[in-house]
Amino acid sequence: MNKLLIIARDSDQYRQQIEMAALPFLEIVQSASEEVELVLGEPTGIRALLPELPALKWVQATWAGVEPLLDPSLRRDYILTNARGVFGGLMSEFVFGYLLMHERRILQRLDAQKQGKWDSTRTGTLRGKTIGLLGVGSIGAHLAGSAKHFGMTVHGYTRSSETCSQVDRYYHGAELGAFATGLDVLVNVLPNTSQTRKIVDARLLAALPPQAVFINVGRGTALDEPALVSALETDRLALAVLDVFEQEPLPARHPFWHTKNLFITSHTAAPSFPQDIVKVFIENYRLFSSGKALNYQVDFERGY
Repeated sequence: MNKLLIIARDSDQYRQQIEMAALPFLEIVQSASEEVELVLGEPTGIRALLPELPALKWVQATWAGVEPLLDPSLRRDYILTNARGVFGGLMSEFVFGYLLMHERRILQRLDAQKQGKWDSTRTGTLRGKTIGLLGVGSIGAHLAGSAKHFGMTVHGYTRSSETCSQVDRYYHGAELGAFATGLDVLVNVLPNTSQTRKIVDARLLAALPPQAVFINVGRGTALDEPALVSALETDRLALAVLDVFEQEPLPARHPFWHTKNLFITSHTAAPSFPQDIVKVFIENYRLFSSGKALNYQVDFERGY
């Protein structure tokens, strides 16, 4: 019998949905013990319990990011899988919701309405614009498909892979500056690794045209925060939407709270819904029970 411990804010929902699946040889337990082999949950909560789980074999994270479990000082004698393939649609809703708000001047129309003014200023359009994706994994590929729906050109920057057919042009390695040149929209969806930290720096932001929009739904560590403040305050960038930050919650005195043309969304772009994550867990449990390789296994050294 495999003993499963659930560590999540929505633990009751996870438990109910897993029990409904009637998975063989699986018992859901209420607390950590020497017999627990499987854990499903949020990396922050799991980290604190690692010393209490000597029999641990597999952790299924409910997040895409698993940084709390990647600290080199922590044990790595178990299989770690993250949640993938479930956030693409949510991220597309978020990214294109804000892009449409910007192009269609939704906030300006609302302000005019409140003032009793007829605002017939011509709107912009996404059609014909170029979006650049920093990272073209499962989320980036979904964003590429959504961009094509709106008639956009898609550029992608990756380490080496070119698996998404909806990307019109790929860039790699030292081509970062060329990738950024001429973009109307830059979206970061990269994981947190030593190679991606501060990748969106002053030089990259300077390569963007002043009408460009920057959206970060990847990791806060990818952004040089003072460089973004400077770009927005000096009108070298039209708009930024930040869902993730180097320090969360964002400190009360952080300059972002008062930076113009900046939207802060407090890490809400793509929540982990139990009904989505349970599907990932069930498929992986069946693989685990069969002794097969699990989906979405994280390499502790690479960080994703």
